[in-house]
Amino acid sequence: MSTWRRLHVKVRTAHGLLTSRWETQRHTWQYGHLALCQNLSTGRPLRNDFFKDLEAQLAAMRKKASDALPGSSWSPLEITPNLPPERADIVIVGGGVMGWSIAYWLKQKERVRGGVKVVVVEKDPKYSQASTVLSAGGIRQQFSLPENIHLSLASADFMRNINEHLGVINEDPIDLQFNQSGYLFLASEEVAHIMEENYSTQRYAGAKVSLLSPTQVKEKFPWINTDGVVLASYGLENEGWFDPWTLLNAFRRKAISMGVIQCCGEVTDFKYTTNVMSTADGDDVDLRRIRSVKVQMPNSLEYQPVECAIVVNAAGAFSAKLTAMLGIGFGPKDSIAGIPLPVEPRKRYVYVVHCPDGPGLDSPFLIDYSGVYFRREGLGGNYIVGRSPEEAEEPDTSNLEVDHQFFEDRVWPSLASRVPVFEKLKVKSAWAGFYDYNTFDQNGIIGMHPLINNMYFATGFSGHGLQHSPAGAICGRTDSGWKLYNAGLERPGLQAHSGQGTHAGEEHRIEELAPGLVTFTLLQMLNYYNFAHQSLVFL
Repeated sequence: MSTWRRLHVKVRTAHGLLTSRWETQRHTWQYGHLALCQNLSTGRPLRNDFFKDLEAQLAAMRKKASDALPGSSWSPLEITPNLPPERADIVIVGGGVMGWSIAYWLKQKERVRGGVKVVVVEKDPKYSQASTVLSAGGIRQQFSLPENIHLSLASADFMRNINEHLGVINEDPIDLQFNQSGYLFLASEEVAHIMEENYSTQRYAGAKVSLLSPTQVKEKFPWINTDGVVLASYGLENEGWFDPWTLLNAFRRKAISMGVIQCCGEVTDFKYTTNVMSTADGDDVDLRRIRSVKVQMPNSLEYQPVECAIVVNAAGAFSAKLTAMLGIGFGPKDSIAGIPLPVEPRKRYVYVVHCPDGPGLDSPFLIDYSGVYFRREGLGGNYIVGRSPEEAEEPDTSNLEVDHQFFEDRVWPSLASRVPVFEKLKVKSAWAGFYDYNTFDQNGIIGMHPLINNMYFATGFSGHGLQHSPAGAICGRTDSGWKLYNAGLERPGLQAHSGQGTHAGEEHRIEELAPGLVTFTLLQMLNYYNFAHQSLVFL
């Protein structure tokens, strides 16, 4: 290269360096020490006020959205992190103890871990209105139906060995605080014969109960006033009370560890298909099949449709709202479609009272024939008391406010009459909760709706759901394993939804059947689904 060309290159290079240094100094003087953000169209640096204006505009958008939804923190620029999956095999609506128990037992029956995708949807993640945690937490075998007795026996056995079932590695062991102090029912002369009939049923079903005369009651519990008492029934085993929240959390923790997906949201709609079937009488019947569940996110306009094969209605007191979304109850009055699900919320009050001189450690869960009940709560002289109102006294269910006058007028007088020491009690606190009240016969509804061929029910237990949640579907334990009973299916209101003819007293044996509520019914459906679609892997 000639001397002139080398000199020309050096001059051009020096000019470029000087120009670049001058531009950098000018940018620092105007904008400070910032990285040069280049405009995509011109390549020129963007001014700081551009970003400030953009941030202000976005903040204004967020404020408008917040103002449009009072009390909401929703933002159009935020994405809900807990959206449910777009597809699932089973969607359980209701994350109370019943829903989580079903989820646990379904995963327990898997051949291959992860073979079935189960989603539990709960609209109240804090459980502030959940029937589970607002209950009195009792468990008893003293029922009039053998089915309920078998459920309670299985539940009690499950609770005694709960860490074998629901224990999770590297987590604290479960302490249900199960106080097996027994139930004591008191009967007047008008209902004593019913107590004797129930006693025979309970003993035949395997419950350990004993009938006591008023004299025997007074000898065992001298603090009870036996005036008006003709007969009493006392549970000797497998009865008492426990902590409802601990049981719920144990099922939930175990199910999640097994792969169950938890979703905080509310089911607001279903997408379904309808097929018309003609009956033998020539009437047309609409059969529905759910294709997807619409899950609304909390405090948000965002929703997620979840395609699924099976929906389990475990929504408790609000189960009828789900069937109403599918048109059940709005058909002709003389048809099945015109019959709504007979489950509605009923509000019940629970009062915590303090009485230092009250019954001691031997105190049972006492239920007087007037309807008043009480049980001991801890060791500090506290007791949980309550009473179910008469039909004409049913309180408003639009809220969970407590009626303290109900305690003064309807609870305390009867309680103090039966246990005189309670005349000196003081009310410490109170709360209200909902029963999923079955208006037909106050017993649980288990199985499939005849017009919705992939919705199964576990609802309507009318206050028994908590104690029956760990139990099998009408099951009793035998030496050879778990036995399913369809006993008593000839009774009005009880039907077998197995899709096969079932005779009264017929037994269906499934070796080592896990005591999961509605598990047997779901297994029948899932086995059919396996055969048709080869999608789910179940026993």
